[in-house]
Amino acid sequence: MAGAAVATVFAGTTSTAQASDFSTLDSNKTISLPGGRGTMTFIDDGDMFKVCDTKADGHGVSGRLIDNNYNEKLYITDGGDSDCGKKGYDVGQFGSYQMQLSWNGDGYDVKSEWFNE
Repeated sequence: MAGAAVATVFAGTTSTAQASDFSTLDSNKTISLPGGRGTMTFIDDGDMFKVCDTKADGHGVSGRLIDNNYNEKLYITDGGDSDCGKKGYDVGQFGSYQMQLSWNGDGYDVKSEWFNE
């Protein structure tokens, strides 16, 4: 009977850990320029980055992904069309990355927190 109680406690602990791990898989991240000018999104499922110019003001937007050594890993622009710019890059778990989004009108930019998978 004591063995059955231990097995039940262990099974409950395992399912909680699995649920917790599953929730970390959905870690999409988005940064936005002020005034509704544009967004940059990291889509965790497939490691896709999407940059969208969201304001018809005559200026596009540019997104960059840099690593913790400040090396540019990805550069995406968008503007003047109806679609967003998209590119893939596997961020993995062993480094840290930051998204940077710039408005091409005055160079104003926003940065994400550092992240990985």
